[in-house]
Amino acid sequence: MAPATLLEARQLTVEFTTRGRVVHAVTEVDLDLAQGEVLAIVGESGSGKSQMLLSMLGLTAPNSRVKGSVRFDGQELLGAPEKRLNQIRARKIGYVFQDPMTSLNPYLSIGLQLAEPLRIHKKLGKAAAAAQAVEMLRAVHISEPEQRMRQYPHQLSGGMRQRVAIAMALVCGPEILIADEPTTALDVTVQAQVLSLLREARERLGTAVILVTHDLGVIAELADRVNVMYAGRIVEKGTVEDIFYRRRHPYTEALENSIPDLSDSRATPLVAIEGNPPDLSAVPAGCAFHPRCPYRLAMCDQAVPPLEAVDENHSKACFYQGELGRGAKAGG
Repeated sequence: MAPATLLEARQLTVEFTTRGRVVHAVTEVDLDLAQGEVLAIVGESGSGKSQMLLSMLGLTAPNSRVKGSVRFDGQELLGAPEKRLNQIRARKIGYVFQDPMTSLNPYLSIGLQLAEPLRIHKKLGKAAAAAQAVEMLRAVHISEPEQRMRQYPHQLSGGMRQRVAIAMALVCGPEILIADEPTTALDVTVQAQVLSLLREARERLGTAVILVTHDLGVIAELADRVNVMYAGRIVEKGTVEDIFYRRRHPYTEALENSIPDLSDSRATPLVAIEGNPPDLSAVPAGCAFHPRCPYRLAMCDQAVPPLEAVDENHSKACFYQGELGRGAKAGG
């Protein structure tokens, strides 16, 4: 029997009004997350990945407008009272923000920041909350956790701050962990450690994970399924094998072609995606990727292609029906 769906978004749309312009950050997105799975959201910076997830938890800016439906465990989140959302954010859905230095409070010790949600949401006493916080630091492989409890964020390395951010997101035992670019700006050794922590959360705690990234290598190592976003829309979704070996959208191909081949000793040039991502306050008519697409057809600037099934678990939003492979490294 397939795992139950924990989180479900339908026609999720996020717009911002700024300086008289409407920015279409997320447009009519459908998303599903099952119990215990790792779902990766991939795309260039500015493609709407973070705003999509922030909107689900009511964390968008005051000038935003959010439409559609987001259901967690069958209950609607959009428009839910702030008190209920606060409970869900802490106890049911943990969030690791992009920059742990800005998401951690610089004025509070690590111990206070970890213990506070336990005291508020699990009603633990001061000593019990502190003891559980120490155990959580130990669980994310932070050495000398009792000492770290007394330290402040600026006293920790970037990798250690990221581990603390993961510990804070997991401390109340959430069913879902959202990790927004958790390996950005970390060296490869620390990246591997952070990915190992996410894998442990999934395997040891049964936590479902939404992993936001632009790093396809991270996806290959951790994810079960992948949603590819471009200009606020999901343009392809499928299993990791579908996305890496049976990709059907030109943008997915372009992302994969832009990965440098470190196994090739020759000095080969990087393959860049032509052009620039669109201004989300003036998205081109039709398919937003068509100005940059080597496969564009006459209809591509006239209509938005629907997200349609390629097979049972694989969908694409593209009018082109032929084989991909015009890119320098396509087809691998």
